Amino acid sequence: MLAALTACGGSAAGSGDDSTTHTTDAKGATYGKCKVTGERGSIHLRTVQKDTLTVVGDLPSPGWWNGDTVRQIADGYEYCLAANIAYRAGLSRLTVRNVSFDALVAGKTQDFDMALAEISITEPRRKVVDFSAPYFASNIGVLVTSGSKATAKNIAGLRLGVKQGTTGADFVRDKIRPKTAPKVFAGDVELQAALQAGQVDAALTDVAIVLGKAQESKGKLQVIGQYNTGESYGALYPKGSKNSAALDGAIDGMKKDGTLDKLSSVYLAKAFGGDPSAIPTWSTK
Repeated sequence: MLAALTACGGSAAGSGDDSTTHTTDAKGATYGKCKVTGERGSIHLRTVQKDTLTVVGDLPSPGWWNGDTVRQIADGYEYCLAANIAYRAGLSRLTVRNVSFDALVAGKTQDFDMALAEISITEPRRKVVDFSAPYFASNIGVLVTSGSKATAKNIAGLRLGVKQGTTGADFVRDKIRPKTAPKVFAGDVELQAALQAGQVDAALTDVAIVLGKAQESKGKLQVIGQYNTGESYGALYPKGSKNSAALDGAIDGMKKDGTLDKLSSVYLAKAFGGDPSAIPTWSTK
């Protein structure tokens, strides 16, 4: 249901807890806190670093990449999806790197094997990057401070915030058509901070993300509505990647054997803090 409704003990590159790159050395069949499935070495990848799967994203992200800093990430839906791929590829290390979401979807990020960052698949993006088949469906959620007077009827007249380079930003501009141009923020952290500081009246981005933000706010924020976009998340590959077929096969295998459903149950339900289907669906008409 969740998937139908909607990014440890190792060595780190760089220094300090704010390191933007983190490498986990597998201990047996374990990467961080993830439980892996399938057959080790069942796929072959040509990776940018020897014996290492390098994954980039907009990190961290509750439910998807759990941890207060990149260095602390040890589980989450997308982290463990990556861990399962590393295991099935027979790789000993998993490296994750924080990158600009805007640069990532614009095809400007270099030296990575795949990206997992709750990325909606769109035709304009396909011109500069490649995508896997969808692994998670996504709507656009409306995040507000508790007690907000925002409604489906008055939202176009409010100060709205969006994340740079996202389909949510396009949706707000083209479908909601606010009277005042929405404020654009570099990432989820900045968007949430602006909402809590009163710089915007509502933050609009993927339901899977805003539900996580509401959950971690401990009652200060809430998701009051969602827009059905018909969009889905996919893994992003560098344009022309020679690993596309193998990675697609691994993701498809995880769909069929129940691994992705298990990850959703373990990580997303807890991060969401509620049933996404209970959030009212708003219309832009």
